[in-house]
Amino acid sequence: MNDSGSQRPERLQKILSAHGVASRRAAERMILEGRVVVNGAAASLGQSAVFGADVIEVDGELLGPRGGFVYIMLNKPRGYITTVSDDRGRKTVMELVADAGAKVYPVGRLDMESEGLLLLTNDGDFAKIAAHPSYGKVKTYEVSVIGGGSGAVSILRGPMMIDSRLVKADAVEIAARSGQGMVLLISVHEGRNRQIRKMCAGAGLEVRSLKRVAVGPLELGRLEPGEWRHLSEDEVQLLLGMRIKN
Repeated sequence: MNDSGSQRPERLQKILSAHGVASRRAAERMILEGRVVVNGAAASLGQSAVFGADVIEVDGELLGPRGGFVYIMLNKPRGYITTVSDDRGRKTVMELVADAGAKVYPVGRLDMESEGLLLLTNDGDFAKIAAHPSYGKVKTYEVSVIGGGSGAVSILRGPMMIDSRLVKADAVEIAARSGQGMVLLISVHEGRNRQIRKMCAGAGLEVRSLKRVAVGPLELGRLEPGEWRHLSEDEVQLLLGMRIKN
């Protein structure tokens, strides 16, 4: 038996955030979608509960205290830098996961003007496997571009010299066309500094927006900019494939 009687009720979205389920805004959506159950009944937005006294379930699993490694997927908005801190006072992605209940670190990076899927964790093995090119985790970007001739896509699909190194995209697809512009899906397994932007520039294309939509089998899905969620155990194992053995 616990001493939960001394605790005050809290809004469900605050409880879910404190226990590492998702950011408060994403937790609100989960409640609205009927994915949260309290004492056997579907929760409603604005409902309060007492963790430890009330039985809280998320997607059919009992909410319990978190511990050990933490794995987060964030939809990074524009205007944030992918560092733990910044001596120039710029906004960092750490501000967006401040309510995660654990200290985590970005896996790889997205430049300030790029957005989309960013992983954060406190598991060094996971970070290495997810980010290092030698593990071949393909990263897919949705890129809105203008300009370039009819051969721009062919240039992108072929080997290109970027920063005195030969690089080649794993795949380049045209997702949509609009007037003088188009939306491309570009997949690469390397992660060189501003590689996608430099590749597009080399093909005569101007990048209007750039969003990472997938890392390996993990897809950004419906996360809104600034929202985060924890990876499921299945997602972690799917990305890892096999952990590094010492």
